[in-house]
Amino acid sequence: MSTLKEHYQRLKRSPALWLALLVALGSLSACAFPGIPATSAQLPIVPAAPQATSLPPLRLPQDEAPHKDLTEWWYYTGHLQARSSNGRLLRYGFELVFFQVLRSDLPPVYAAHFAISDLNRGQFHFAQQRLLQLEASSGPANAQGGFHLQVGPWRMQGYNGHDQLAAVMPDYGLQLQLEALKPAVLHNGNGLITYGLAGFSYYYSRTRLAVSGLLTDHGQMLAVSGLAWMDHQWGNFLTLAGGGWDWFSLQLSDNSELMLYLIRDASGRVISTYVGLIDPTGRDHLLPASSLHVQALGSWLSPVTHARYPSGWQVTIHDARISLRLTLQPELKDQELVTYQSTGNAYWEGAVSIQGQSMGDSVSGQGYVELTGYAAA
Repeated sequence: MSTLKEHYQRLKRSPALWLALLVALGSLSACAFPGIPATSAQLPIVPAAPQATSLPPLRLPQDEAPHKDLTEWWYYTGHLQARSSNGRLLRYGFELVFFQVLRSDLPPVYAAHFAISDLNRGQFHFAQQRLLQLEASSGPANAQGGFHLQVGPWRMQGYNGHDQLAAVMPDYGLQLQLEALKPAVLHNGNGLITYGLAGFSYYYSRTRLAVSGLLTDHGQMLAVSGLAWMDHQWGNFLTLAGGGWDWFSLQLSDNSELMLYLIRDASGRVISTYVGLIDPTGRDHLLPASSLHVQALGSWLSPVTHARYPSGWQVTIHDARISLRLTLQPELKDQELVTYQSTGNAYWEGAVSIQGQSMGDSVSGQGYVELTGYAAA
């Protein structure tokens, strides 16, 4: 078997291999979405019941570790708070995601994004990394599973819902410990989403993670706490150009969570919808697509990409099991990541606040929204 050093020497000698590697890296350009690969072809409607499959079942904690599939990512978003030296409440949102791409016998390609929504200054900051495995490292945290990933100076590791994150960029840094408050949610009932000819994807989330640790803000080290959400997705699917999606991860004050997404084709038509409700006990309920209605309340024009994103949403869910009416407002209008140097795309991923009603009772919360397909490369 070829060593990484031999792979690297082949890459240096072969422009064609470098081109192949760049093509593989380019396939990351639409993969920031935890749930569905973007494609110009119509995706199958998400079924209301788990599908029988000959693929091996998802197993935890074994499947927390990196796989040998075409595409994989580990995705964290969350809300943090701290007290300043004079007692003022400080609030932040954060995103940290690692991507892994495998193509042929080439070395794995890694990309990573790190973002801070500084709600105190009203500012959004992000950074990006792109590395070969020769420069990155990955591997299981122990023989039973878990993961330990490093891309440049950024690290994430975890085992069975006990995770650690570390990342730094100019003016900001994070060192966080996360503890799962609920079992992992296997989406679509069994954690397996099939795309027919497009391939398949394993997908699970930890929808309520208690966070503690340190955040560095312009040289000031702050003890922070809060809540986070984690997605892990992998499979032999390809992320292709065309279309886009709106994705919502919502954590409500009644100890329930929602994962919602709407997939659009190249013409802007919604072709697939997912509505997942995680109740206070941790049980996942897959609701019919017809139960969801999402209405944008406004828009925001990016001064960098000139993309016009929806901004603010009315989310209504009516089903025999639940009645929800939620208003989502972005904590900052500008939470756009322009990541052409790492994954070849630009997208909006930002912290939102939530107010509304659940079964007639007042409810509040916090969440993250991801919007792709609005900015042209």
